Amino acid sequence: MRILLDTQAFLWMVWGAPEFSSKAKRLIVDPENNLFLSLASIWEIAIKSSIGKLKIADPIESFIPAEMQENDIERLDVTFRHVVRVASLPFHHRDPFDRLLVCQVAEERLTLISADPMFDRYKIPRIW
Repeated sequence: MRILLDTQAFLWMVWGAPEFSSKAKRLIVDPENNLFLSLASIWEIAIKSSIGKLKIADPIESFIPAEMQENDIERLDVTFRHVVRVASLPFHHRDPFDRLLVCQVAEERLTLISADPMFDRYKIPRIW
């Protein structure tokens, strides 16, 4: 399975947060699955960190690559296809990062790991 972690799921996973679901944990440790983190999520983490809304102990430029390497997560770049698909996406949600993740899941045929049931309104595969 090809899995995209949403921003919150990535952070909960690397921090070992109790909120991280056991089903998501099983999928993440399964070596048959390929894990991805969107460049949009990295951007969101950078923004929230810079405005003090998110506290990360290590510098972001070392924290994210180290966690991605340690957890065998590939970066999913944002492409033109992903961005233009946003134009036709219904406004079930206004968060631009989440909207872009929806488009990436659809365009790349991924499954999203996210605690947010809002994603279900877009009829994309989501596991939690």
